[in-house]
Amino acid sequence: MNKIVSYIPLQEWFLGKALYDEESTIIHHYAFAENPTVFKFPDFAAGWALSIPLVNKLAVKLKSEPLKSDFTIDLKHEIALYIWQKGDGPHLTPVPEFCTDDVNSYKVDQCATTFSNFLPLCKDPVKKEDVFVAVKTCRKFHGDRIPVVKQTWEREAALIEYYSDYADSSIPTIDLGVPNTERGHCGKTFAILERFLNHSSSRTPWLVIVDDDTLISIFRLRKLLSCYDPNEPVFLGERYGYGLGTGGYSYITGGGGMVFSRTAVQKLLASKCRCYSMDAPDDMVLGMCFSGLGIPITHSPLFHQARPMDYPKDYLSHQIPISFHKHWNIDPVKVYFTWLAPNTEEVLNGKKVGYNREDL
Repeated sequence: MNKIVSYIPLQEWFLGKALYDEESTIIHHYAFAENPTVFKFPDFAAGWALSIPLVNKLAVKLKSEPLKSDFTIDLKHEIALYIWQKGDGPHLTPVPEFCTDDVNSYKVDQCATTFSNFLPLCKDPVKKEDVFVAVKTCRKFHGDRIPVVKQTWEREAALIEYYSDYADSSIPTIDLGVPNTERGHCGKTFAILERFLNHSSSRTPWLVIVDDDTLISIFRLRKLLSCYDPNEPVFLGERYGYGLGTGGYSYITGGGGMVFSRTAVQKLLASKCRCYSMDAPDDMVLGMCFSGLGIPITHSPLFHQARPMDYPKDYLSHQIPISFHKHWNIDPVKVYFTWLAPNTEEVLNGKKVGYNREDL
């Protein structure tokens, strides 16, 4: 900790372990597109520090100026932007003593912080039969996206159905009678929720809704779900925010996968909260509904709305991810087997293992 406390405390300091984008990315709104590596933001897993003069300055600013961003997507990046204030505030100063190395690492003597890298497991993983997986698709993607699901993670799911605008017996898909929309898909999602409640076994406590281009590890999800009580209203995934500075709400972004306890679905559908249009953004409507019901959403950083290449390598290096999203300019089968497929050692003891992760 000696080097951290050696910074002059009367100055404005923003300290931490620095992350940066190697390429401009959608999750950061393609910021610093000409050279995204110039902007550094903190890895929260390592901890970060602000000097008191900077804290006081930010407190005054927050009181006098409302937050201007409509969407909160990646808090660590957005905090760094807010502190930087387009050059009026400090950049993040990288401090090597902020670490994400494990406590048993040979580097630990040089670290003020460490990070234990493991997949949460609170008791036995939930049974495969306790997780119902709903895949949202449409006819135009039956030929390219669904085969990827079948080549990768479908085998991990005991209960899975594909919901489309066209009944295709070769997959098979189920036509919910909801026309496909180019965006939003709120009508389809609520039809899935109704079907889960009314047509699946009442003994199935968990529902997962994913897109047809979501890559997910059901094996790891079952471990994570051991930490939650399905008798409580649980809504789990990667949290985004809308209008949080002005009375807005948080929501689970749909591409990384949305996980519901049966109790959460029951409480939602018992309310009068529904889509304001068939093509409304389903994830945002769900966030608004659960917010109105007083049911908090649960964030897990192991779900990802984008591809591995959209995140800093150092950020992913201390994660055991549960999902990624999108097939743009990648080999999705390769991404699954590199990042998400359980290998023998992981199956045996659930510990972090060394994957041969290429630049994907």
